Amino acid sequence: MSRVYNFSAGPSMLPLEVLERAQREMLDCNGSGQSVMEMSHRSKEYQAIIDEAEALLREIMEIPDNYKVLFLQGGASTQFAMMPLNLGNKNKKADFVTTGQWAKKAKQEASKYIQANEVASSADTTFSYIPELTKDMFDPEADYVHITFNNTIYGTRYTSLPDTGNVPLVADLSSNILSEVVDVSKFGMIYAGAQKNMGPAGVTVVIIREDLIGNAMDITPTMLNYETHSENGSMYNTPPTYAIYICKLVYEWIKAQGGIKEVQKVNEAKAKILYDYLDSSEMFRGTVVPKDRSLMNVPFVTDSEELNAKFIAEAKAQGFINLKGHRSVGGMRASIYNAMPTEGVEKLVAFMKKFEEENK
Repeated sequence: MSRVYNFSAGPSMLPLEVLERAQREMLDCNGSGQSVMEMSHRSKEYQAIIDEAEALLREIMEIPDNYKVLFLQGGASTQFAMMPLNLGNKNKKADFVTTGQWAKKAKQEASKYIQANEVASSADTTFSYIPELTKDMFDPEADYVHITFNNTIYGTRYTSLPDTGNVPLVADLSSNILSEVVDVSKFGMIYAGAQKNMGPAGVTVVIIREDLIGNAMDITPTMLNYETHSENGSMYNTPPTYAIYICKLVYEWIKAQGGIKEVQKVNEAKAKILYDYLDSSEMFRGTVVPKDRSLMNVPFVTDSEELNAKFIAEAKAQGFINLKGHRSVGGMRASIYNAMPTEGVEKLVAFMKKFEEENK
């Protein structure tokens, strides 16, 4: 078997142990004589799987009891509409910090239903930094404040959370959930598409404080109402059963690593290997302000589009795939999620050094 080092921003690589476990259980999961993909979501066998997935996520993230965990569909993009429809119900306005494409889309979608105010933006330098935020920048009458915690495309991340006072803070954690310790109690709601750091595409996890459920606008479709899913244990309709099962295996894997605190240490070490090289290289350079660098997504460039293309092609030939950067940034991007082993980052840096030496 030949496995490449997959630096894709998502869908991304999964832990090998998780894939091997899924392979073993593909035809017969837990002695049921059936694949999870064949199970009725109303069966006791599947109920046990989704219950365990929720219990494990609560354990490893230390989710307080007054928060609901929902397994939903539609990707993080559907949350852009669900948020204002469910949370923008008091004063019909919310504050947004624009730090990239997804933050921008969240604001644009919300503006269809409520007043969406942009309190800060880093668009002036192609989203290469996180704006400085102070409490007085936020409207105390806003229904919520939205941030994108980690910016997949641009490689930035919040290293400290904004003080929003009594206004609920809502955050998109799609590309950094489970990668570092997060105090869930600091948020009104967290949401994350699974396909970057938690499982396969098809399931979106929402962690929401109970008092924020049950106040949806009258126009809210049944399937876009958090209360619908909260009251039905994420089983109002058929959930993405297999994707949730894989998430459960990932949660078990994280627990086996020693939990998120230990996973974070590994992620910080991996990122340091790559950033230290970028800071010393004469050919490659990072595109993000150092203090705001992501642990998960590392964009970098050379001074030549031709050289960028040559590097991407030669890297692919050596088994380092999906290194092409997003079109809005250009160059390269290495996504080094939890499942990327330290060895993969070390080998990538060794290849970069060799490429630099051969292309002086």
